[in-house]
Amino acid sequence: MKIFPIKAFEDNYIWLIEKNNGVIIVDPGQSKDLLNYLRDKKPYGILLTHNHYDHTGGVMDIKKVYGDILVYGPEETSLINDVNLSDGDVFSLMGLNFSVMETSGHTHGHLSYLFDDNLFCGDALFMAGCGRVFTEDYQLAFKTIEKFKGLSDFIKVYPAHEYSLHNLDFSKKFMPSARVDEEYKRVKALRENNKVTLPTSIGLEKEINPFFRAKNFEDFVRLRKERDNF
Repeated sequence: MKIFPIKAFEDNYIWLIEKNNGVIIVDPGQSKDLLNYLRDKKPYGILLTHNHYDHTGGVMDIKKVYGDILVYGPEETSLINDVNLSDGDVFSLMGLNFSVMETSGHTHGHLSYLFDDNLFCGDALFMAGCGRVFTEDYQLAFKTIEKFKGLSDFIKVYPAHEYSLHNLDFSKKFMPSARVDEEYKRVKALRENNKVTLPTSIGLEKEINPFFRAKNFEDFVRLRKERDNF
């Protein structure tokens, strides 16, 4: 099995989980490059984390080509879902067992998907960052970060955007440390060669992510608003 991204738009990643020529697609915001890759593959399912177009825009084109593919997603994507999911649900695809976490804040119904030690978190969590709180429900967003912090350190995290370097710039300013500097240098070198910086891990985020290190709810809100204008 392998997990890898296809790039979309300016900084999106469409994550693919591939096993024995079968593929699961996470958040397909676009379809062209993806459909080219899928020509000799068997796509089994699409997982949607939330309803923003840069995560869902390729779904209908994929369904036109692969009519039997199933779309799994939160209630907020129900118009294009085959299977509506919510917190605590479990399901199997391609012999892989997924559990569903509500990770709201960025949107009201945002979900993340966990199988084995792999977490697909859309825009809820990034390397050294978290998603903008478009809902303005900061309590919900804070609860989501606390939920992520409760996961095992070894879990690999697959966010949907390449925001790592700019987020680490923010960490260097608001949470300076030798570990942040070390990770910044590593990520900068990767980006200079146009390479993917992800996945990250829960353990690494505990060291470099200011939102994981927020002292309390008020500190989280302060940091999130600082990041909005950074």
